[in-house]
Amino acid sequence: MLEIAVLIVILSLLFDYTNGFHDAANVVSTVIATKVLTPGKAIVMAGVLNTVGATLISGVAKTIAEGLVDIEMATQQVVLAAVFGAVVWNLLTWYWGIPSSSSYALIGGLLGTAIFHQGVQSILWDGVIYKVLIPMILSPIIGFVIAYYFMRTLYRYLGKNPKAKDKAIFRHLQIGSACLVALSHGVNDAQKSMGIITLGLFTSGYLVRPEIPLWVILSCALVMGLGTASGGFRIIRTMGFSITKIEPVQGFAAECSASGVILAASFMGMPISSTQMIAGSITGVGTAKSRRAVRWGTPRRMMLAWILTLPGAGIVGAVAYSVAQLVGL
Repeated sequence: MLEIAVLIVILSLLFDYTNGFHDAANVVSTVIATKVLTPGKAIVMAGVLNTVGATLISGVAKTIAEGLVDIEMATQQVVLAAVFGAVVWNLLTWYWGIPSSSSYALIGGLLGTAIFHQGVQSILWDGVIYKVLIPMILSPIIGFVIAYYFMRTLYRYLGKNPKAKDKAIFRHLQIGSACLVALSHGVNDAQKSMGIITLGLFTSGYLVRPEIPLWVILSCALVMGLGTASGGFRIIRTMGFSITKIEPVQGFAAECSASGVILAASFMGMPISSTQMIAGSITGVGTAKSRRAVRWGTPRRMMLAWILTLPGAGIVGAVAYSVAQLVGL
């Protein structure tokens, strides 16, 4: 049905927008916390570079479109309910200021709805395990470890050059690293919306093959940028100020570590969570200073949110699918 196809595109772009303002905290929290950039300038910078990054196609969109569920079993209603589940989860966690993952909200919505529709046989388990579950567990750990050792190396440098800490060099470097985080966020996160729209168009019969049309790339890039530019200040407070006190040198180390992992995962087709990466890296640089420098209650609450995101969004998506069936969509 044309009406459902249009609704899938609109709701997917709404998800893309909520992804932008929900995950804006990942991009700008450290650079705002260190006062290197004002919130307004940081948000504009993130919005522009998110848009640019979104036009750089990686393997993430392909994973979402055809690597997680059997596209021959998927229907318009499955895709629509999956996106609805992700949007609802994003809005709920944003309202409560919980930095959960938009990536895993969309994946959870898609998996939960597909299972409810056709059972576990509709899931491509190799893709789920190797592209989602293993990276979901390992990526924040890798980010933590890289950030920890990078920060320790910088501390050794600063120990030999004590005045370097007070120089403007790390403030300038952090602007560059924040730009890299914004770019990498666009490369990974906007691809998910492109993938789900492509899947929706394929199930609707408007695409012969699940290949991303140019207009989908451009519209997702623009909407992601607009969403990021609108800001997510509830979550910025959690990411930037609640885990550990951050100085420019620490912000630089955290952002370099996170963006490196995000970019590597993007080009391997792994839709990882930028929320997890930034949080893991911030925790790593804080631990490099001292275990007592980290407020461990915040990472624990965030871990709980990450654990609940896949099943939570999946349940919302399944309920939405049931309602769609009842009303005859």
